[in-house]
Amino acid sequence: METFISRSPLVRLIRGFTSPFRNAVATAKTCYSSQGIVDDDQVGSEFERIGRSIYSAGHHTTFQHAHFQFALSNVSRQFIWSFLHSHPFYNSEQVSQRYVAVQADSFAIPPLHGPALDLYRKTAQSQLDHYEDLVRILTVPMAEEVGKLFRRTPRIAQRFDRAVLKKAREVARYVLPVATFACLYHTISGVTLLRYHRICLHGEAPLEQQIVVGKMVAALLQFDPLYQSILEEPLDPETLHTLGQDIGITGNRGFASDFLREFDKRLDGRVSKLVSYKTNNEELLATAVREVMGLPTAALGDEDAIRLALDPSRNRLLGETLNLTTHGKLTRALFHPGYTFCKKLSHTADSQNQRHRMTPASRPDLAAHLSPDPDYIRPALLDRSPQAERVFKTSMEQAWDAIHRLIRLGIPREFALYLLPNAAAVRFTESSDLLNLRHKHAMRLCYNSQEEIWRASVDEVLQIREVNPVIGRYLLPPCTLRKMAEVKPKCPEGDRFCGVPVWQLDIDQYNRII
Repeated sequence: METFISRSPLVRLIRGFTSPFRNAVATAKTCYSSQGIVDDDQVGSEFERIGRSIYSAGHHTTFQHAHFQFALSNVSRQFIWSFLHSHPFYNSEQVSQRYVAVQADSFAIPPLHGPALDLYRKTAQSQLDHYEDLVRILTVPMAEEVGKLFRRTPRIAQRFDRAVLKKAREVARYVLPVATFACLYHTISGVTLLRYHRICLHGEAPLEQQIVVGKMVAALLQFDPLYQSILEEPLDPETLHTLGQDIGITGNRGFASDFLREFDKRLDGRVSKLVSYKTNNEELLATAVREVMGLPTAALGDEDAIRLALDPSRNRLLGETLNLTTHGKLTRALFHPGYTFCKKLSHTADSQNQRHRMTPASRPDLAAHLSPDPDYIRPALLDRSPQAERVFKTSMEQAWDAIHRLIRLGIPREFALYLLPNAAAVRFTESSDLLNLRHKHAMRLCYNSQEEIWRASVDEVLQIREVNPVIGRYLLPPCTLRKMAEVKPKCPEGDRFCGVPVWQLDIDQYNRII
């Protein structure tokens, strides 16, 4: 197997179940036990055969009990976005580029050589230089913007300056390549790791996937060798569907530019465009609430029923910091209404957006979206600095030029795509039921949330209000929900308060630059 020229990914299994494979068999035997719970040490001498049989039959929930926590270092943001976080069955906590400075020599370098390697290194270093330039340049306009929210006094001077620097990094990170390293805790079940292994040769970063997943599997087998008996080989990419092969398209044959124009036209100037919804969302919700309560329409009208589920002054679960909506009988009625949006975010914004795993999306193969010209999202703060605008634009142009030069040199597209900047535009369709969309909006309408996701959430709520006005009036940020629920303090962020009393504003009054 080839390996990266840069620092090798580090994988450590931090903790796991004591006897995970035995436990999978014990849980299976418990299903049919007349004696109650079967413990791990009571599975009998044929437990390995039983485990293989259960796995082969597809009874994989038994292998979902055992979870494993990995510490991963020297893995790229591209790998995390395209593979580790492209499904709902995980938990991760990774180092934030929004607030943590990126150091030199902190990006993945694939197995290149000669002119391709020189071009790749030069471009990645230039992106890091542009990042450092932007942090320095943006400190001045950022201080002006932060100063509109908090007055810099001797008492808070150090905290003020620290906030300015962090927010300048947040904008500057848009020019960093998706090859930039991250470290993270990543916790998954045993069956998820088996899925990783089976599909690790597919996707946008197959070499990195193969290396990292291989190390994760090796750590698991060292911890419990019994998993070897059910470990399947990775699927051969040649045996599965290849993007475009059914219509005779292999690779990017010049369709990208037409597709991007078509998609952007659908957006109609928005970050997120409502493209579909259940035509009877409000009726569905009201009916479900009445069913929970055993009431006829004459006793509880539609609007009052919706209020019982969505209005924090009537449903105090919505004022809780702990999200209890999937556990409340009334709030589970929110599962029935649904909405679909097409949206366009930067790679770095979508890396946070996709963490809302219960609002799933069909994300693209970035190679199929690769345009001949720079295609990126531009942070609003650049309007405050022509110098920063010039640095940013230069960085985008150099990145796209290098990517296409590398492709012309014949290197695999997966390696060239590592030079895509965080600003690279990602277009996709995302759908959600109301229960999980309401939670996402409660988190992302907060002024502390990432600016692009905040703008997408504002777009979505305003459009929902047009088609479902009763539902839409209760899609609000945490501070407003807590005000309605009479919970104090209104802002749950403590010393991270954004500086704006958002609970006093209607959503069509929302406005922010940083």
